[in-house]
Amino acid sequence: MKLNDFELRGAIMMTNYNKQPLNIEVSSLRESDSNKITTSDLESKTKDILDNKIHGICFSPYMDNDNPDLKIIVSDDQINSRLEIVESSTEWIRTFSCSHGNENIPRLSKQKGLKTLVGAWLSDDMESNEEEILNLIQVAKEGHADIVAVGNELLLREELHEDQLIEYINRVKKELPDIPVGYVDAYYIFRDYPTVADACDVILSNCYPFWECCSIEYSLDYMKHMYQIAKTVAKGKRVIITETGWPTIGEKYGGAQPSYENAMRYFIETYEWAKEDDIDIFYFSSFDEDWKVTDEGEYGSSWGIWDKNGTNKFIVK
Repeated sequence: MKLNDFELRGAIMMTNYNKQPLNIEVSSLRESDSNKITTSDLESKTKDILDNKIHGICFSPYMDNDNPDLKIIVSDDQINSRLEIVESSTEWIRTFSCSHGNENIPRLSKQKGLKTLVGAWLSDDMESNEEEILNLIQVAKEGHADIVAVGNELLLREELHEDQLIEYINRVKKELPDIPVGYVDAYYIFRDYPTVADACDVILSNCYPFWECCSIEYSLDYMKHMYQIAKTVAKGKRVIITETGWPTIGEKYGGAQPSYENAMRYFIETYEWAKEDDIDIFYFSSFDEDWKVTDEGEYGSSWGIWDKNGTNKFIVK
C-alpha cells in the first residue's frame, strides 16, 4: 500500500519517536500555566504577540482550491493581497519554492520591508530541481534573499540521496558566498546525517511536538529538547526553527489534541520562550489551505493563523 504524504510523515516521525525517544522524564515536565486561563485570555495574549510581531512566518500565496501540484502561476496581485494580511505581524517571510510565481514573493516582501528566508523546492524531479536552483540563485543575486534554503524535508521524504543534496548545497554556496545557505528538515535528520549539517552555513530545523504525538501540556519542553538536539549537531552554527505549529481541527493524534484553544496555547508558549531565550522561529503557517487535506488528512487544512479567507482565527473583533 502506498502511503500518502500525511501517513508517510506520521510513520517516519513515529519511527523516530519509538526507536530514539527524547530523553525527557515526564515527571519533570511542567504543566502549562495557560491551561488555567480562559479562551478570552488566550485570544488576548495571541493578539498581543502578533501586534508586537513574531520573528517569522511560513508563507503561502495559495487561495481556495489552488494547489501547487497543478503548477498554477501565482500572480503578483495574489501574492501582495496575502502579504498585506500578514505583514504587520511578522519580521520575516519564509518561502518554499522558486517557481510558478513563488520566485516573486521575496521581491514583493522586500518592498514591504520584510526580511526573507527563500527556499527552493527540490524533489526527485531533476529537471524541476534545476529550475528551482537557478531561480533561487537569481533571486538572491538580485538582493531579495537574506537566507536561502536548498530543499525542504527531502531526506525525510527519501527523495534524494544525501550526496545529491550536499552537491546542491555546495553549488548554491559557491554562487552566493555572502548569504547564509542551509537546508530545512526535521531536527533529528541533522543528527542522522551529520555531513549535511556540516555542509550548511545555518541549521534550519523543523520541530513539531504535534507530529510526535506529544500532548499540549508537555509540548514546549518537548520542542526545547528538539532544539537542543539540533544545537548539538550544529557545532556552534546558528540554528533557526523553520517550522512549528499546532492545528485547530482533527482527531487526536496520539497524545496531541488539535483544538482552537490548544493552538493558541502552543503559539503563546512558543513565542514566550522565543523571546526569553532569543530563539528565531518561523511559525507554520500563515493561512489555512484546503488543498492540503488530500495529503495530510483533516489536520492539513487547519495550521494557519489566518483562515483561508484571510481572517485571523484567534483575534476576536
